[in-house]
Amino acid sequence: GPILKVRDTIQALGDLARTYRRMNPFQVVAITGSVGKTTTRQIVHHVLSRRFRTHQAQKSFNNNIGLPLTLLGAPPDSEVIIAEIGANHPGEIAPLTRIAQPDIAVVTNAHPAHLEGFGDLATIVKEKLSIAEGLSDAGVFLVNGDIELLAATARSLGRPFRTFGRSPDADYRVEQIACSGTSSTFVIRGTRVHLPLSGPGNVENAVAAWAVCDQFGLTADDFARAVADLPAVSMRAETLQIGSLTVLNDCYNANPASMRNALAMLANLRSSSDANRHRRLVFICGRMAELGQQTESLHEELGVAAAEAGVDLLVAVGEEPKTTARVARQTARHDLQTICFDDTQSTCEHMQEFLREDDIILVKGSRTARLERVVHQLVKDYG
Repeated sequence: GPILKVRDTIQALGDLARTYRRMNPFQVVAITGSVGKTTTRQIVHHVLSRRFRTHQAQKSFNNNIGLPLTLLGAPPDSEVIIAEIGANHPGEIAPLTRIAQPDIAVVTNAHPAHLEGFGDLATIVKEKLSIAEGLSDAGVFLVNGDIELLAATARSLGRPFRTFGRSPDADYRVEQIACSGTSSTFVIRGTRVHLPLSGPGNVENAVAAWAVCDQFGLTADDFARAVADLPAVSMRAETLQIGSLTVLNDCYNANPASMRNALAMLANLRSSSDANRHRRLVFICGRMAELGQQTESLHEELGVAAAEAGVDLLVAVGEEPKTTARVARQTARHDLQTICFDDTQSTCEHMQEFLREDDIILVKGSRTARLERVVHQLVKDYG
């Protein structure tokens, strides 16, 4: 086949993707945010694919290699491409959105994440909102209106945008939210939606997705019917029944906001049915990476959150989670037990010593912890 000689292969990949995008009449949806990008993308794809020829990112293809590959992988007859755009340092999103040239740009939220690269939340907010730089004048900009700093900074940009969230003045307002162990319900435009994902974070993702789908002419009823059979997203709030264990597999990645969401889902799993009320909550906790100077304080805050969620046993995997375990034990008003391991392998080797057969278990940590090995070991030992 043909060979192209270029000065910079990554730059050339982006140039090719931008050209391919211009050559075809795709509608491009670009999604960014501290958490929820992949789940929001999956919901949008699931709903729109019932009416349009859609193409989406493979896994979390959201950087300067993954985004071009997403665009170049779209068949020429695709009508809608749903892409993710991520960043862990300032200045990464703007070049990517200029490659994608989205018709619709979405900021799911902005929370402390990748602080090692960003430094503070204000810088994160500015970076997320830079996704609008690739929009045409007619493009639609959708922003989470429940995060005041995000909405206020968006207003300062001087370009139109629409908001989604719980706020009374949100353009896409969600009401009557109720989360159970494995699902959630909420109301949009008078229509009740049953979402087979639990937790307030997933409701936020779904409402962001609804705001996107509305741009394509779908009604609230259309959205509700499609979302009802949404499949689980692997390693993201994925509820597994492994023998008599109930496992919340959320080990793809972690930051403070996603940890709080996961703990809320863990608590809901126990409170959602009388049969679960006496089961033990176990949190197998990996580190939250790339938090910079706030690493210790944010792991301390996670310990408080774990105690407030009613965790009975916190298993710390790695150095930073030991801080989480210490604070959780000190903060809890109930008998919260802790066990600490240096790494994932040691945790896997000793799980049968501390688990009970009816436990409800949350497994969550950053990618560097590779906690999916814990889930694999659970399947091997108890499945």
